[in-house]
Amino acid sequence: MDSNAIPATAWLDPTRPSLFHPITSLIERLDWRQLFLTPQPVEVELGSGDGSFLAQYARLHPERNFLGVERLLGRARKLERKALRAGLTNLRIIRLEASYLTEYLLPHHSVEVFHIYFPDPWPKKKHHKNRLVNERFVQLLGRVLTPGGWVHLRTDDQGYFSWMQDAFAAHPAFLSRTPPPELLALKTDFELEFNQKGIPTLALSYQWQGDKAC
Repeated sequence: MDSNAIPATAWLDPTRPSLFHPITSLIERLDWRQLFLTPQPVEVELGSGDGSFLAQYARLHPERNFLGVERLLGRARKLERKALRAGLTNLRIIRLEASYLTEYLLPHHSVEVFHIYFPDPWPKKKHHKNRLVNERFVQLLGRVLTPGGWVHLRTDDQGYFSWMQDAFAAHPAFLSRTPPPELLALKTDFELEFNQKGIPTLALSYQWQGDKAC
């Protein structure tokens, strides 16, 4: 193990370091140097849930830094426990609403990959305005991504799947891509439950072309 790695049993120690990054300002953008020990490409998962995907993926890619964004404390703590057990030093957690963080706190042109897996589909038409992914949100992603950056999405809801496609189609700077097999092989806990019930995963990937206005 790397000499800087957190011991796998650190989660049992009440004095252990926290993986939660404190938000000290709601208007100043994050400085990645304050979050991560090593300067590396950054990937962000919006709505990390209990971290079943992100903890696995961060362990497989120590050459990259990962930020998990989760509003619910119980779920965020589950992600933290998994990351500490694995001794991960390349993962941090922020408790905040995903769209606010994307619009106001993530530095522009600094994130290489966004992961957005199984966001609330808000299936009733009157609630569609609450969906995370919409045309305006896609525009915000374009501001934060590095040139050539990626957005990977999954849902179990066919209506939301079509909605996402329409939202990205409104921004020609995003090109549709085939989701990488490595990512599809890493299932979230929600996804496993859906698949066991015979509900398929609907996956999308897009790449931002930085030479075009979004």
